[in-house]
Amino acid sequence: MQHKGAEAWVPATRSLTKLAEAAEECRGCELWEDATQVVFSRGRAAARLVLVGEQPGDQEDRTGEPFVGPAGNVLADALEAAAIDPATTYLTNAVKHFRHTVRGKRRIHEKPAVGHITACHPWLEAELSVVRPHVVVCLGATAGRSVLGRTVRIGAERGKLIEPAGPDEPQVVVTTHPSALLRLRDRSEWGEAFDELVSDLKVAAAAAD
Repeated sequence: MQHKGAEAWVPATRSLTKLAEAAEECRGCELWEDATQVVFSRGRAAARLVLVGEQPGDQEDRTGEPFVGPAGNVLADALEAAAIDPATTYLTNAVKHFRHTVRGKRRIHEKPAVGHITACHPWLEAELSVVRPHVVVCLGATAGRSVLGRTVRIGAERGKLIEPAGPDEPQVVVTTHPSALLRLRDRSEWGEAFDELVSDLKVAAAAAD
């Protein structure tokens, strides 16, 4: 499916409030049709650290806030373990509407397509131009693709500081999405994956300071 992209809906006069309001009307791809609402962001406009996820989940779609579901709880625990105050961060997603399929009464998460990531990218670009963070943390491959504009291999690139593409660009750290931990049933695997996530967040926090 050909997506128009969000350019026509991104306002020229930018603040996070204006961006969030304008995003409610975005029809840059078809995902708005089945979503409850747009899920824009949460956090400070002056944040040094921006965390970018994939897309809203079921609970985020219902509440309108990012990272309030199970993956959000994992992220909150990881931020605490990394000694990062959530109040000093800015949380957003590469894609602003919940892509899903319906099975019975359940809405099952479906990974955004590259076309969705591309269509929604003007919003993320506008957010970063307002916040101007020192470091962006890409939570998962979808976020990495949106921020870096290329395919990202989490295992090979995680936890490393990726230097800015230009003089006014932030450094980037790639790590796993917290939702990946929710799929681990073995407790030792979960503990190892959590420690790796915390370690990656510490790298980002140190660079942001």
